[in-house]
Amino acid sequence: MAISTESPGGARLRPLGSSGLVIAPFGLGCWPLAGMTREGISPETAVATVAAALDAGITHLDTAYCYGAEGESERAIAQALVGRSRRNVFLASKCGIHWEPGRRQCIDGRPATIRREVEESLRRLRTDRLDLLYLHAPDPQIPLEDSLAELDRLRREGVTLSIGVSNVTSGQIAIAASVCQLSACQMPFNMLQREIEHDIVPLCTKNGVAVIVYWPLMKGLLAGQMTRDTTFPTSDSRHKYPMFNGEEFQRNLDFVEVVRREAGRLGLPIADLVLAWTAEQAGITSVLFGATNPAQVVTNAAGLRATLDDEARRAIACGIAERGPVAGRRPV
Repeated sequence: MAISTESPGGARLRPLGSSGLVIAPFGLGCWPLAGMTREGISPETAVATVAAALDAGITHLDTAYCYGAEGESERAIAQALVGRSRRNVFLASKCGIHWEPGRRQCIDGRPATIRREVEESLRRLRTDRLDLLYLHAPDPQIPLEDSLAELDRLRREGVTLSIGVSNVTSGQIAIAASVCQLSACQMPFNMLQREIEHDIVPLCTKNGVAVIVYWPLMKGLLAGQMTRDTTFPTSDSRHKYPMFNGEEFQRNLDFVEVVRREAGRLGLPIADLVLAWTAEQAGITSVLFGATNPAQVVTNAAGLRATLDDEARRAIACGIAERGPVAGRRPV
């Protein structure tokens, strides 16, 4: 990606760790576009959603080999990029997880598998290189060093410009940083799930590793559209999460009302306030938000221009403290 101080959307770009690359503070997380955890997402809608993100100045696109049983997310990105310049698009993908028959997810960090998946991802994306390639998750059966050594070979071959890890422990980050040129770490983080502040963020800051976060809106919870009566069908993965059920869900909605009041006072959509808050947290480099249609992208992209004041920061901090520990699920 060409070095520049601003993205097409006007947001100031940030260093991607010590890689020499820069990245926008917001990106489109393309997992929802695979249609495996949400209903009603057609291939046409997926393509239109990516196109809407690009039109809105969201130039950081985050996908993965396993985002869709047949790579639906990567294919949608490729179609949306037809006729557009690739020069200002920061394209990130992941390897090391695939789907087996029966929708059984398989973690496979063997070097041969990694290379095969990356080659297939490039074909799906219709490109010859990635800006950032993550190991999607460590394989407990394979030494982490072996998986990362293959990613480093791909970097030296020019297949990717930088390397990242995702869904890791602080110990695994330390290993990764010692065996390869590690540029990024991707983890879940939001107002209600802040575990990485204690260990991951300080470690990444110390080692010159960018922190990319997903779930800033916690699968829509912090977007402010859910009601006390909201339920989720079994086809929607949210029904499995404790924070979307029972008393935990009601307490989380109480917190959302705190954020809603501040957003109203500032004249902002609640999602924009949440995204802006997330992007300004210490040590956070870029924030990925999901979307299932173009309208959601347009709404969330406005977070590029949203700003908080000290009163809002204080109110949110008090709300977080009052909410207390959250029952959730953090990938490992």
